[in-house]
Amino acid sequence: MLILNDLERLKALLSIPGRPMQILFAGKAHPADREGQEVIRRLFLLTQGEFRGKMVFLEDYDIEIGRMLVQGCDVWLNTPRLLHEASGTSGQKAPINGGVNVSVLDGWWAEGYRGDNGWPIGNGHLIEDGELQDRLDADSLYHVLEAEVLPRFFDRGPDGIPHAWVSAMKASIASIVPAFSACRMVRDYAERMYLPAASRRAFPVAVE
Repeated sequence: MLILNDLERLKALLSIPGRPMQILFAGKAHPADREGQEVIRRLFLLTQGEFRGKMVFLEDYDIEIGRMLVQGCDVWLNTPRLLHEASGTSGQKAPINGGVNVSVLDGWWAEGYRGDNGWPIGNGHLIEDGELQDRLDADSLYHVLEAEVLPRFFDRGPDGIPHAWVSAMKASIASIVPAFSACRMVRDYAERMYLPAASRRAFPVAVE
């Protein structure tokens, strides 16, 4: 889990005076995924210890918890190892509620990121050394949070409004909500797969 790569840097990030940040974690590991279970165990212990109140693990993740998360989070963080993301569609729901994505350039975000509607983690280039990839991506993640996300969220104009953050929210809504939907998914499947397949002549298959 990239955010836990450097706990001292994470601790400093969560302790900036006047810029409080809280990280919410949710999810489940497959019963046979021992490595995933160990990550969750480690994470839970951190939330009960030195990061108590600053990091929270939400147990028994389900659709209802997911609904509340996409409605209540300002930033949707997605950090799979590059090319290991099946899709990452949960991040597509956050912009409907004004959320902004910070994600590795994999899955849908490789298409959805356009420069002003969120932030990428890393440069999208795969490195064969997985541990080096994680270190570089973790450094990119911390830098994005320190230098981009927190300043934009907390820096306010004379009217008390974080105008740079509002601009990112608007760009996120305008670019992602119309482009990523169940309607588009069905249309793409129909136009790119089902209709071309149906237009081809069937070939005989012998069954004994």
